[in-house]
Parts: sequence; structure tokens; C-alpha cells
Amino acid sequence: MPVPAPVSLVLKVGGGAAIDLDAVADDVAAHWQEGLRLALVHGGAATLNDVATRLGHPPEFLTSPSGHTSRRTDRRTLEIFQMVYCGQVNKAIVERLQRRGVNALGLSGLDGRIWEGPRKAAVQAMRQGRRVVVRDDYTGKVERVNTGLIVSLIAAGLLPVLTPPAASYQGDAINVDGDRAAARTAAALGVETLVILSDVPGLLERFPDEASLIRRIPRDAVDGFVAIAADRMKKKVLGASEALAGGVRRVIFADGRCREPLRRALAGEGTVLGD
Repeated sequence: MPVPAPVSLVLKVGGGAAIDLDAVADDVAAHWQEGLRLALVHGGAATLNDVATRLGHPPEFLTSPSGHTSRRTDRRTLEIFQMVYCGQVNKAIVERLQRRGVNALGLSGLDGRIWEGPRKAAVQAMRQGRRVVVRDDYTGKVERVNTGLIVSLIAAGLLPVLTPPAASYQGDAINVDGDRAAARTAAALGVETLVILSDVPGLLERFPDEASLIRRIPRDAVDGFVAIAADRMKKKVLGASEALAGGVRRVIFADGRCREPLRRALAGEGTVLGD
């Protein structure tokens, strides 16, 4: 059951290279100083791809039989993943917020088992038209959220800045989808709003045509838009569906490349899913 929390929303900041982290930090700091309490979740895919390639271990992506794309996470990838997500990207966001007077605290989902769930024993993928089974993969999904820890941090005046990996039930670090982790967090905390910022203005009917922005999707129609979503947006729509099913009132896909991205999102810019 959702727990009472001094938090109004969960903000997910994507890992696209075009996202303006300074603008995000400016806007988050302004809302924080106005009394809005939130938890921030972030990705870092673009930076990870660049660093992994320069370290001689370029990214590999798997496509499931149902058409969803995910990162192949062997042990070396997991090590680079933690270096980039928990180190470089997380601390870059924390530093930006600290400069703006927000006492941010960066943690991974592994810390304090903030996010916990099963590690997949094997991953099914399609290669050259054939179904294959990939083992020795450190991926999973979030099933439990340590809301007590998140709530206590916010109640103490700290802004949690959270990032994958999560903890498996056995204690392994596991790569989890950041959008779906944010959705699970929003539902567990019982917030009204989940905002997901990315490098597009919202869900596009004809990607990459930004003029084809879909502005409103009713709660009971969300699942039907998975087929319309392109590439990474599929996971965002799945996450939105899970958040709404968990009690979140609305999910907003919005543009993270502009000034005041959070304020614009809360004003209804982007794609609003739910009520």
C-alpha cells in the first residue's frame, strides 16, 4: 500500500545527450524552494554508450520477441554502468542542485535496497530472426521500493537523486529500466504526478516528427499506445501504465531540452496520460 509521504511528485530525467541538466536543476531548485517536495530519478544512457565504447566494451542491445529493446548487461557492462550512472551522471546532477541551494543526496537503487526485485535467470532475444537465450545477464525489474528510506530523507530536508542499478533479492546489482523504476517509486510513494523528461516533447504519433505530438491520452486508453511508441518510448508508456495502475493520477511525458521543463510539464505541456 502507498505510504503517507512529504512528497508530491516523482521526476524522471532521461539520459539523452540533448537534455539540459542545468535547466532541469534550475527548475527543480525553484520548485524545491517554493515548497514542492519530490524524488528525482535519472538515467544516463548516452554517457554510458560513449564511455563504454571508449573503454573498449561497446554497448550491445537485445530485442525481445515482443519487440522491446534492452541493454545487454554482462559483468563488465555492469561495472561501467555503475561507474557512469552512480558516479559521473549522479554526481553531476547532485552538484548542480547543491550549487543552487538544494541539499541533494545521490543514491543508487542498490543502496539501502531502495529498489529491489528479481534478477532474470535468462533473457530471451531475437538474433537474425531466431529466438536465443542469453545467460549471465545482470538485469531485472523493481518489485519493492524502500519508501521508508526515501520518505525519511525527504522529511529531513534532503532531495533524493536516485539511479539504477537496483538490488536483486540475493543482493546482486541489477540493471533495471529507469522509467519503470520511477513508475514503481511514484506508485509506492502514493504521489499524484510522475513527470518523465526526455529529448522529445512527448509521445509522437509519427516519430521523429515533433509536430505529431499526442497531447492527451485517457487512462483507459494508455495500453493501446504502446504500439505507436517508438524505441525507448515503449518502456515509458509501459511505465506510465504501471504508475496509473498503481494509483498515480497522471503521468506527463515532457521535453527536457527547454528552459523550465518541470514547470512547463506541470502546466500541461507535453503528453498528459491519465486524469
